[in-house]
This record gives sequence, structure tokens and C-alpha cells, in this order.
Amino acid sequence: MSESRARLAGAMMAMAAAIAFSGKAIIIKLAYRHQVDPVTLLTLRMLMSAPLFMLLGWWAARDGTAPPLSRGDRVNIALLGLVGYYLASYFDFLGLQYVTAALERLLLFIHPTFVLLIAAAIFKRPITRRDLTAIVLSYIGIAVAFGHDVATQPGNVVLGSFWVLMSALFYAIYLLGSGRLVGRVGSLRFSAQAGLASCIGVIVHYLVTQEVATILSQPAEVYWLSLLMAAACTVLPIALMSEGIRRIGSSHASIIGSVGPIATIFLGFIFLGEPITAVQLLGAGLVMAGVLAISLQKAKPRAA
Repeated sequence: MSESRARLAGAMMAMAAAIAFSGKAIIIKLAYRHQVDPVTLLTLRMLMSAPLFMLLGWWAARDGTAPPLSRGDRVNIALLGLVGYYLASYFDFLGLQYVTAALERLLLFIHPTFVLLIAAAIFKRPITRRDLTAIVLSYIGIAVAFGHDVATQPGNVVLGSFWVLMSALFYAIYLLGSGRLVGRVGSLRFSAQAGLASCIGVIVHYLVTQEVATILSQPAEVYWLSLLMAAACTVLPIALMSEGIRRIGSSHASIIGSVGPIATIFLGFIFLGEPITAVQLLGAGLVMAGVLAISLQKAKPRAA
């Protein structure tokens, strides 16, 4: 395959991954219409994702050249999986009971600002004027989108936004902890191992807090939606984004990945009947501009 075709394929993979990730919120909102609780729905998602994570792990190790993981690596991957795939997902599922899919995606999209702030607090990384401008821009966009939903949507938008922001925070912690480890063990293998660890965490959570029979008495639509979420919005986009980054680099993948919030807005309109307004698009544009300013600035030194 020529270099231009490889880059085109990488761009298409990154775009498909971003849209697939954005579809998760739509599926969760559709499942909630059948009165399934967040823990049961998350457990179904992880039960159906587990075989796919195993397949992803096999695919990553199929050539036999990857070095074996040390015990320390396995422990660290498991802990990060619990933080990034279990707790972050759980908080996200809680939040989606109260907020629109569009607001959820925007709130999750600001996780690079959390990464920046945590790195500054813990690792003493300096925050530049451009960083501050990008953070302010992102949070103004969030304020615009949040104010719009508080004024127009029923339910406890404040509580839902809190849980989604907690999800973004824990995902930022996961990213900070996984950076060097992913580079050493490989992104696909890391994702497979972390995903399997999160599956165990979610199942234990379910067994402690729910009746076993609950998961067996859901409407057929909930099972189909869970399977779709596991395949199309969990494991597949992880693999697609990994391959996309390999072909076009993380900075270009970040640019293409910014289609996610806009995709969620339009998917929410099509499948959930969520309105599209000028205020909502303004908030999304501000958030995307701020996050991209941070993401691309961080990507340039690595590329150099």
C-alpha cells in the first residue's frame, strides 16, 4: 500500500473510531428507555466485551514478537483498567441518566484539560499562556452548553454533569498513568489487558450490589443494545483508533477525533430527538477549539 493510501486509510479509521465512540452515549440513552439500571447495563456491556477483548489481545500478540509482561506491568495495567474502563465508565453511565448525549460528550471531551492541570499539580509541568487560553476557552464552551441544558432540559442536569465530569477526571488519571506503559507494551495489548481487568471489576460490583436474576430478566432490546455497544462502541473503536494513530500520528488523529462531539449532537437528534440549537453548537465549537489547542501543542514535541 502506498504511503498516501495508508494515510487515507488511517484517517478513515480515526474518523470511524471517533464516531463509534460518540455512539456509546446514544445507545446508553436508548437502553435507559427500557428502565435498565446503570450497573446492570454496564455489566452487560462488559460481559459482551470480554470475549472481544480476548480476541484483541490475541490479535496484538499474533506475531509472537512482543516481550512477555512482567508481574509489575500486569498489576499496573489492571489498576489502570479499573480506573479508566471501570470507574470512568461507571460514572459516565450514572451521568447519562440525567444529561443529554450531546452534553455528555462535550464534558468528556475536556479530559485533556484535566490531564494538563493534574500534570502541573503533581509533576510541576509549567502551564503556558496558550494552555491557559485553551482551558478558559474550553470551560466557557462547557458553561454555554451546560447553561443551555439547565434551561431547556428536564431532570437533574447538575448531578448528571457532576458524574460525567468525574468520568472525565478518572479518564485523565488513566491517561497520565498509562502513557509510558502503553509505549512499552503496545496499545492493543494494553487495551485488551486493561479491558479484561475492568470487566472483572464491573462483574464484582454487580454481584455485590445487585440480584443475579436482574441481569437475566431484561427486555430483548437491552441485550441487543448492549451487544452493539460492546462491539461497535467499545472494542472496535479502540482497535481502529490504534491503527489510525499508527498510520497518521497522534496529532492528526486528535484533529480527526474532534468530530466526535459534533457526531454525538447529530446522532442524538436522529435517534433520541434531542434538539440542535445555535447555542449548543457554539458551546461545542469553543470546547473543541480549546481542547485541540492543548492536544496539538502536546503532540508537536513528540513528533519532532
